[in-house]
Amino acid sequence: MRGTTPLRHSARSTPTPDLENELRSSRTPQGGGEKQQSVTVVDVAFVADLSGALFWEEQGLLVVSDLHLEKGSSFATRGVLLPPFDTAATLGRLAAVIARHDPRMVIALGDSFHDRDAHGRLSAPDRDAIAALQARRDWIWISGNHDPALTPDLGGVVAHEVAIGPIAFRHEPTGAVGEIAGHLHPKARVSTRGRSMERRCFASDGERAVMPAFGAFTGGLSIRDEAFAKIFQSAGFMAHVLGDNRLHTIAASRCH
Repeated sequence: MRGTTPLRHSARSTPTPDLENELRSSRTPQGGGEKQQSVTVVDVAFVADLSGALFWEEQGLLVVSDLHLEKGSSFATRGVLLPPFDTAATLGRLAAVIARHDPRMVIALGDSFHDRDAHGRLSAPDRDAIAALQARRDWIWISGNHDPALTPDLGGVVAHEVAIGPIAFRHEPTGAVGEIAGHLHPKARVSTRGRSMERRCFASDGERAVMPAFGAFTGGLSIRDEAFAKIFQSAGFMAHVLGDNRLHTIAASRCH
């Protein structure tokens, strides 16, 4: 259960003239029967959901990364006040993705909780929401650097990494072929018509991929950062930028 291959999809690999308008569009992502775009890693085709999730239809598997639940309350304990709605907002977005794909299994790819004690700060409604999302499906929590010791009362199974067929799912990327990881929160800044716009993205060179953060309060790291160069080891990797209506594939070297 391990693997290798490219992250591809049906969009072209250069920005389109209407990129700025499309990225700023207020239309609902993947609503109204819009064509789904696929991403391929090691000959495995995934649906690239514009929320930042991946869906492996053959396995009925949905993958999300870096939920960072209870980040707002974590900051509050240090005197930094943020709106206390991030967990509910993130779980609401996750519920919409699950309703869209109806997966048999969900893998949360690490840093699902912002700190070691975050699960203890969950409100009763948020605990109920997680339980409802887990109902009638398998659920795997991958441990991350923010949540290395998840407790069994969260439901589901806790693992350090999971391999299914040719694909290995883990939190921190190692650069291994066939790997899908999170941790780095990739984002791309794109210039178009004299303006710059910044969006979350999948990063991939076709043999490994790093997923964008899913959480409501999560920031991002530029794909031009040295951390990505260490993983991909070439300048030829791509940013699969999340627009509101479709995915845009842009060479990382063209982002800034």
